[in-house]
Amino acid sequence: MRTYARSTRRPRSEGRSGCVGFLMLPFVFAARVQRPARTGRLIDPQIEAAKVARTAIGAAATGWLLYSYPLSRSAGSVLQDKFVEFFLSAGVLLVLVPIALATFVLSARRPGPAFYRARLRGPLTALGALFGTVLLLLLAGPAGTLMTADHMGAAGFLLSIVFGAVYLFALPFGLASVMYGVHHTFRTADVHEVLPPLISPALVWAMCAVQVFDAPPVHAPLAVRLLFLIGPPLSVTGLSVWELRRLRVRYGLTLRSALGR
Repeated sequence: MRTYARSTRRPRSEGRSGCVGFLMLPFVFAARVQRPARTGRLIDPQIEAAKVARTAIGAAATGWLLYSYPLSRSAGSVLQDKFVEFFLSAGVLLVLVPIALATFVLSARRPGPAFYRARLRGPLTALGALFGTVLLLLLAGPAGTLMTADHMGAAGFLLSIVFGAVYLFALPFGLASVMYGVHHTFRTADVHEVLPPLISPALVWAMCAVQVFDAPPVHAPLAVRLLFLIGPPLSVTGLSVWELRRLRVRYGLTLRSALGR
């Protein structure tokens, strides 16, 4: 009886883990697509730990703010605004990253441009995956699925099932791609390590300018609201300055040397 009990529990555990693994596939795939993967890329554990710590502190501070002061509107509206800000930051990066990459590559002295153009595969993959997912969601979304089922009969019904499965995969993959893409600045580190700390402050200050015209989510004193408005861009800028200094002092990596000047 004991042997039988062990044999039945093990497949059930494997089944649960297999189901969870299947559901996590879009997120795992998005992480692989959006995470920098250039061979030989410098990875400093202290820099990575500082970024994680800054994110954790920011999340904890935001939670404290929402808990300590009454909301200025409904919780659903506040959550919706946070999602809008998140996708807006991705939209800013979709404009900022190509401009920054083009400026960086064209400003480098020979043979720098040809050398860095070969490294653009990473950012182009990250950006292309996001654009492709958005297009796929439009084609395989509910409207496209219903149109296919209505106009193609039985074949359309089968295609609508396929479209539905594609949509269920593409939706979490797209959301995860936005999250990882913003975190990794769409793999600009694959081109050079100094690019992410140069781009990140521009993003957070742009988002700070947007938030100036947005109503605060809580009824908090003016000093607290100003702190939470200026704190994120100041902390990201300070962390980027420290990262650039560490790259220069410890590894000899600077923007000037990267451009061959």
